[in-house]
Amino acid sequence: MASVIESAWTYLITNFNDFQLACLGSFFLHESVFFLSGLPFILLERAGWLSKYKIQTKNNTPAAQEKCITRLLLYHFCVNLPLMMASYPVFKLMGMRNTLPLPSWKVISMQVLFYFILEDFVFYWGHRILHTKWLYKHVHSVHHEYATPFGLTSEYAHPAEILFLGFATIVGPIITGPHLITLWLWMILRVLETVEAHCGYHFPWSLSNFLPLYGGADFHDYHHRLLYTKSGNYSSTFVYMDWLFGTDKGYRRLKVLKSDACEAEGKEM
Repeated sequence: MASVIESAWTYLITNFNDFQLACLGSFFLHESVFFLSGLPFILLERAGWLSKYKIQTKNNTPAAQEKCITRLLLYHFCVNLPLMMASYPVFKLMGMRNTLPLPSWKVISMQVLFYFILEDFVFYWGHRILHTKWLYKHVHSVHHEYATPFGLTSEYAHPAEILFLGFATIVGPIITGPHLITLWLWMILRVLETVEAHCGYHFPWSLSNFLPLYGGADFHDYHHRLLYTKSGNYSSTFVYMDWLFGTDKGYRRLKVLKSDACEAEGKEM
């Protein structure tokens, strides 16, 4: 497996320069992973498939879904791509490389774990700030236009928010100056996580059922359903920040009430 990856990487660095791989390659990879993982949830919602796993009964209209996709393409090409290009000198300055040999899986795993932990911390505080009255009204309310989120709404946001919270995603790599393959893996995992958190479905195979402290769709869907002053659940991937600062109390209280109701129904039967 390692030899296959190295052969593929050799082809990339032989045929494309550093800038093309770091900027255009990263952008193409992001778009591919984002839309391929997010579009199926639009299909599920429109067709009504697996509806028993849908968290909310309300569905988005086709017009609302199409508006989301149109805005996303505009933001991605006019904000994300220029941002990637502008960030290239910073990453090079901090030591990012794409040469062989590739880093070991141990190094990659430790760096990605560090990125998740740091991103959770930075994102939590940035997200809480966005829920202050002025910033919510003028910036973050764009993301909350979809009270019933679906996968692609994960990146539907005001351009200022894209820049603001995007810092939480890139601060870890900026600190460590990783190999490009590590950066790509981090980006893939982060995109898949945020799409899943906004997908609107809680499946028996959802990661939150197996991985402690992982938020997932049920956790974040609660955040979208409530008024901005009382939402809570500000965490990104793992929920330890909400637990530490007590901003998930409403969600946990609701989970207890639902559990008690299910137990009562079971006794009546």
